[in-house]
Amino acid sequence: MILAPQRSPEGAGGAAPGRRAEAVPLIALHDVAKVYPNGRQALIDVDLLIPEGDFVFLVGPSGAGKSTLIKLLIRDELPTRGAVFFDGRDVVRLRRGEVPRMRRRIGIVFQDYKLLPRKSVAENVAFALEVTGALGRVVRPAVERALAIVGLTAQRDQLPTQLSGGELQRTAIARALVHEPKVIIADEPTGNLDPLTSWEIIQLLLRINDLGTTVLMATHNAEVVTALRRRVVALEEGRVVRDELGGAYHREY
Repeated sequence: MILAPQRSPEGAGGAAPGRRAEAVPLIALHDVAKVYPNGRQALIDVDLLIPEGDFVFLVGPSGAGKSTLIKLLIRDELPTRGAVFFDGRDVVRLRRGEVPRMRRRIGIVFQDYKLLPRKSVAENVAFALEVTGALGRVVRPAVERALAIVGLTAQRDQLPTQLSGGELQRTAIARALVHEPKVIIADEPTGNLDPLTSWEIIQLLLRINDLGTTVLMATHNAEVVTALRRRVVALEEGRVVRDELGGAYHREY
């Protein structure tokens, strides 16, 4: 049975509980398990609902199942058991031609940026649209809009080697945003950044969420999670052990 996320004792953070209960889930996992061929159980009996517009921290130690869960959401892997839904569609049942279209509605932000070193900031962002066959008259305004949101309009012609770590991650976020996804999945986006720059990236993700995009962020950054008091989903040994609104990184008693 899927349980609603629990309120923290302080009652802080997250959307109003009544509004959350009425929201249609953008992401839904029902009784999901993932067992690898070597017998390792990466996910066990996972139930999770993420409404559209939510901001969720996904936390847990290394090996808890965070990366596996993300791979299931983007259909990089399939569950051994259970169902994974994105925007009302069962991702397991998607035809091969439907998978790329689904993935274009998901923006992925990686810890190590994954930028093309010989392309400028604008070209890296544009490339995400060009590979889908988008026309130039569509690509150019979309790139400028994404760069404006992340504050990199002035750096549009610079190469990755000319950028700071924060600017590299802002470029990666702009690339994830350029096709106007329903959700941004950020996998340790502050892992390679200093504390001040990390806070700047988190503030950017919060602004993007305020614009209506759902954000799911996997992180080990306990300071950020505890300070912001958003929804926290904690994984341990493949199980969801806590789903709390206004939660801290660690369970509070």
